[in-house]
Amino acid sequence: MPWNADDFPASMKRLPDSVREKAIEIANALLAEGMDEGMAIRIAIARAKEWAWRHPGVGQ
Repeated sequence: MPWNADDFPASMKRLPDSVREKAIEIANALLAEGMDEGMAIRIAIARAKEWAWRHPGVGQ
């Protein structure tokens, strides 16, 4: 099930908006590749946080 800005996993709730958007994008891509939903969420959050760290000012 693809997620969007209005419908996303509860574990993404406390992420800043820009980081959440990136996490949703990553999670949807992982799901499209056939990854398990729980794993896709965890990986997407971690990768989105790394992305925000590499792009100062974006993830706030």
